[in-house]
Amino acid sequence: MNRTEAHHTEAPAEAPPTTSALAHFEALRPRLFGVAYGLLGSVAEAEDVVQDAWIRLQRTDLDEIEDLTGWLVTATSRLALDVLRSARTRREAYVGPWLPEPVETAPDPADSVSLADSMSWAMLVVLETLSPAERAAFVLHDVFGLTFDEVGTALGRSPAACRKLASRAREHVEERKPRFDVDPEAHRAVVEAFSQATRSGDLDGLLELLDPEAVLTSDGGGLVRAARNPIHGADKVARFLVGVSQKYADRAHRPIVINGSPALITVGGGIVDGVIALGIENGRITTVDYLRNPQKFAGLRTTQADQ
Repeated sequence: MNRTEAHHTEAPAEAPPTTSALAHFEALRPRLFGVAYGLLGSVAEAEDVVQDAWIRLQRTDLDEIEDLTGWLVTATSRLALDVLRSARTRREAYVGPWLPEPVETAPDPADSVSLADSMSWAMLVVLETLSPAERAAFVLHDVFGLTFDEVGTALGRSPAACRKLASRAREHVEERKPRFDVDPEAHRAVVEAFSQATRSGDLDGLLELLDPEAVLTSDGGGLVRAARNPIHGADKVARFLVGVSQKYADRAHRPIVINGSPALITVGGGIVDGVIALGIENGRITTVDYLRNPQKFAGLRTTQADQ
C-alpha cells in the first residue's frame, strides 16, 4: 500500500488535547483579557499576562484540570496580581501622574474588546486607589461575577477574607467614583464644544464648560511634555488648555470612544499624540484626563490618523 492509499484508508487521528485546549482558550481570551486589564489598567501588560497563562497551561497536565475555564481565570488572575504588585513599585518612580491605558470601544464594538459596562474610564481611575488585593477581589467578584470561593482560590485567601476585601473596595469605589453623566449624546455634545473652545483658544467658552472645581491630570510618563502635577480650578485648567492649544497650533482633534465614553484624540503630523477623556456631571466638565505617554496607546486601533 502506497502513502496515498494509506492516507485515504486510515482513520483520522483524534485531535491532541492541546488543540481542544487552544480552542477553549481562544474562546475565553476576551474574558481573560478583561480580567487582566481590570486588574492592571494596562493593555500591553494584560496581553502579556493572558499569553503567560496560555504558556502555563501548555506546561500543565490537562487530565488533572476538572474546570478549564476556572483554571484559566484563576491562572490569569494570579499572574495579573503578581504584575500589579510589582507595578506598584514601578509607579512610585513614575514621572508625573499615572493614568490607565484607554481601550477604544467604537465605532464598532465587535472590532474591539467590549469593556464599556465593566471597565469605564472613571472606574479604572478609581481602581488605581485600591490596594492590589482589594482591587482583585472587587474586579473578580463585582465586575466578573466570580464566587468568593473562586476569588479565594485565585488570591490564595479564604472566601471570608475575600468578602471583606471586596466590601472595603466597594465602599471605597462608591465614595470616590464620580457621578458622571452617562447619556452618550449629551456627553458627545460637551466633548465637541470642549474641542471647539480649546482649538480656538476661547477662554470664556472653556470657563462656561468647566465646573469651578475642575481638575486636569496630564500623563506624559517623562517621555513627552506634560504637567507634573494635577491642575485644580476652572480658571487654571482653562488657561493651561489654551496655552497648550497655542503652543501646538498644528494639532487637530478627532472624536473617539474609549472605555465606552466619547473622548478626543489629538493628531499632529498624521500621528496620534494624545487622548483626552472628560468627566462630565450635570453638563459641566469636572475632570480632564490628558494622556500623552505614547507607550499607552496600545489600546487604540491605530496610532496614525489623516490630518
